[in-house]
Amino acid sequence: MSIMPILKYPDPLLRKISEPVTEFDEGLAMLAADMKETMLAAPGAGLAAPQVGVLKRLILIDDRDDPEEDYGSKVLALVNPEITHYEGAQCDKEGCLSVVDLSADVNRHDLVVVAYHDLEGNPRTIKARGHKSVILQHETDHLDGVLFLDHLTPLRREIYVKSLRKKRHGEG
Repeated sequence: MSIMPILKYPDPLLRKISEPVTEFDEGLAMLAADMKETMLAAPGAGLAAPQVGVLKRLILIDDRDDPEEDYGSKVLALVNPEITHYEGAQCDKEGCLSVVDLSADVNRHDLVVVAYHDLEGNPRTIKARGHKSVILQHETDHLDGVLFLDHLTPLRREIYVKSLRKKRHGEG
């Protein structure tokens, strides 16, 4: 297992749509293991394959139900995840391993049901509320080239982009 570099906004790969996984093999298991190590080292609540430069529909999430459990004790890999049901609304603070130095309140659904396959190709379903629901929505967005920036107001997004340009040009 190895820690993979995490792509940072505005890397164009983050805006690409990921391809469905069709082979449930050792390569997929190794990618998931490397992504888990990367997510835990970051540390993050989730990680999508596009964030490490792999355009496959694979996400990992911190699947602890109890925040008292050790971080990393329950990490769930979801292959070809698809939100099949959602309801309610919530606003929660989000950040992203690919969008540095920014956290912001984002409106999301409170409850989601996600159909996916496990690493062996078996169909599964997960139902989540609250923070875990936010993580699932955030990570599945990555598979379609959507960043949490896209959920912000245009003004908030522009302020971030301008501050990023200043930092890159040594002005900030």
